Amino acid sequence: MSTIEVNKITPVSGGTATTLGDSGDTFTVTSGATFNASSSNLANRPNVNPFIINGGFEISQRSGTAATSFVNNTYGLDRWKNYLNGSCALNYQQLGQASSIVTDLQSTSGINYTNCLYLDCTTAASLGGSDLVSVLQLMEGYVHNPLAGKAMTLSFWVRSSVTGTYCVAFKEGSTKTYVVEYTISSADTWEQKILTLTDDTLANYNTNTSVTTGSSLQLNFSLRLGTVAQQTSAGSWNSGNFYGTSNQVTWGTSTSHDFYLAAVQLEEGTYTSSTLPPFQHESYADNLTRCQRYLEVCEGGKQFNNTTSHVPKVSVTFRQVKRASPTLTQISAAENCANGLQYTAGVIDPTLCATVDAVNAFVTGTVYYYGKFKADAEL
Repeated sequence: MSTIEVNKITPVSGGTATTLGDSGDTFTVTSGATFNASSSNLANRPNVNPFIINGGFEISQRSGTAATSFVNNTYGLDRWKNYLNGSCALNYQQLGQASSIVTDLQSTSGINYTNCLYLDCTTAASLGGSDLVSVLQLMEGYVHNPLAGKAMTLSFWVRSSVTGTYCVAFKEGSTKTYVVEYTISSADTWEQKILTLTDDTLANYNTNTSVTTGSSLQLNFSLRLGTVAQQTSAGSWNSGNFYGTSNQVTWGTSTSHDFYLAAVQLEEGTYTSSTLPPFQHESYADNLTRCQRYLEVCEGGKQFNNTTSHVPKVSVTFRQVKRASPTLTQISAAENCANGLQYTAGVIDPTLCATVDAVNAFVTGTVYYYGKFKADAEL
C-alpha cells in the first residue's frame, strides 16, 4: 500500500473537477480521523438529526391527509402547532406527491420534496387588534441547545395567494422575541426564503425557557397579526411576546386565500442560497421515530370486568421513549372496529363494535377490548 501526503489537490489547468477513484471503489476514513467536505455538496448527511423535526411535513399521525379545522393551541401535522385568535377560520392539510402543488414545488426547486403544509381560509374576516394566525414549532431544550449563542440560518419554501411582507418570530416563550421579515413577491408561486440571525445565549434560555426536556426556542410563521402582538422593528432580540411587525400582511380577508409551507430547515452557521446545505431527507422511519418522542399512536388493551363500577384496566406498550409522561387517549371505537381488534373469550368478535363503549351491554364474564391509543407528550 502506498501513502501520498498532500495539502491540496487541484484540477489540471482549465479543468473544473477532480475525480477520486472509480465506480465501485471504497474510501475509508480511519477511526479518530475527520473527513471534511463542503456541506453544499452533501446530498445526504447521515447521522445528523435536523434541528427542525418533520420539516418536510411527511408525518401526520393525527389527521392523515384530510383537511382538518385549524384550532387554536392544538397540534396539526406532527410537531407543528396551530395558533389562532379572531374571527378568521381555516383548515390545515398535508399535501403529497399526488397534488399538483407538490409537483410544482419539485419542478421549481429541482428537488424531490414529497409533502407540504397547506392552509386554506374557510371564513374570511377583517383584522382585529388581537387577531393571530400562526403555525409554529416548539423545540425541545435538548434539541435546540447546540444553536444557543450561534449564528443560524432558517430556510424554507413558501407559496401564497397573498403577496407582501410576512414575519417569522423566533421566541423564548413569552419573554424575548427576534422577528425576521421576508417577502412573497409573486402570487401562487413557490419561492425559497433564507433568513439569518444570531441565537440568544444558553444562559438566557436556561433562565427564560428550558435547556432540558421543556420548550426552548419557538419558530412562528405568521400569516395574520393584530396590533397587540406586533414588535416595533425586526432584526434584533426584544423583551416581550411578539409574532411579527406592523408590516405583516393580513391573510384571511378572503376565502380565496391560501398558504403553503415546505422544506423548513434550520442550520448552525450563516449561509446564502449558493452555500446553504441541502435539505436533509430523512427516511420515513427515522422521521416517524423522532416524532414519536412527542406523539405516538400505539396499540393496547382494555379489560372490562362485569362489576357495578366497570373500571377498565389498560395496558399499552410504547415504541419510543417519550419526552415526558404522556396523556393517553383512546382513538374512537369506530376507528378501532375498522381494524377488527375486538374479541371476547379469545375470538375476534366484530359484533362488539356497536356496543364497545357501552359496558353495560356485556352481561356476563370479562370482555377484553384491544384498540389504538394516542400517547401525547407534546410541548
